[in-house]
Amino acid sequence: MVKLAPEAVEDIEVDLLVEAIWRRYQYDFRDYSRGSLQRRLVRAQGHFGCTSLSELQHLVLRDPANLNVMLSFLTIQVSDMFRDPDYFRAIRENVVPHLRTWPSIKVWIAGCANGEEFYSLAILFSEEGLADRTLFYCTDINSAALQKAEAGIFEIDRLPGFSRNYRASGGRASLSDYYTAAFGAARFDPALRKRAVFADHNLASDAVFSEVQLVSSRNVLIYFDRPLQDRALGLFAQSLTPGGFLGLGSKETVHFSRHASLFSDFASSEKIYRRNAMAAAGEMTLAE
Repeated sequence: MVKLAPEAVEDIEVDLLVEAIWRRYQYDFRDYSRGSLQRRLVRAQGHFGCTSLSELQHLVLRDPANLNVMLSFLTIQVSDMFRDPDYFRAIRENVVPHLRTWPSIKVWIAGCANGEEFYSLAILFSEEGLADRTLFYCTDINSAALQKAEAGIFEIDRLPGFSRNYRASGGRASLSDYYTAAFGAARFDPALRKRAVFADHNLASDAVFSEVQLVSSRNVLIYFDRPLQDRALGLFAQSLTPGGFLGLGSKETVHFSRHASLFSDFASSEKIYRRNAMAAAGEMTLAE
């Protein structure tokens, strides 16, 4: 009998656990970055008080109520409003003038988590006079996070940081104009959500659902391995109308992807790219 090192046994347990989640619940983490995935599973194991990942697998398989708790460990759900203010300033000053040329605008926020990025963009579009002709698609794989995003309620102690980012991003008013504070929480104006759709969508397994002019998916790709990054970028390329825009996180890029030729740098330091006009007909076979 071959004796395996503990690390090798844990590798097998990770494989079996993510395969079990896929087969039982159709949530696909099999192509997530291995190191990040392993660290998250170990934290989940500690939270559930399990002695091994195999025990954790048993809990998740046998009790679906544990799934949302697992998803909170496997997906990033905490961000900041107007995170990386230069990105939102570039959207406001450089992307919005182009978006104005479309009679109607669709924006896909892929991996919206608890909604911080959606409310940031909704406020920005409102200030730029685009809210009434913009439809926001806010998607994530975590239904609990989507419910939080739709509620629009954040802890009051996070608001000073949100406000600093808002001002640095070129905000035209005071962030307090957009929320009501009470009982240690801030509830953002429901009017910001009147043209927003919150829906489950998995970049690892789901398909394109609409043509959009802007995709904002920030700090999502860094948790994927290269093939899954390519798949997600293929979905974004298929979704974007020619001349549409893609915004990524500060450590993400379309360069080195097999879809790199479909994009051009637009605001490179802010990681904003523009979808090229369609070239060869075969380009649309992207998200395989």
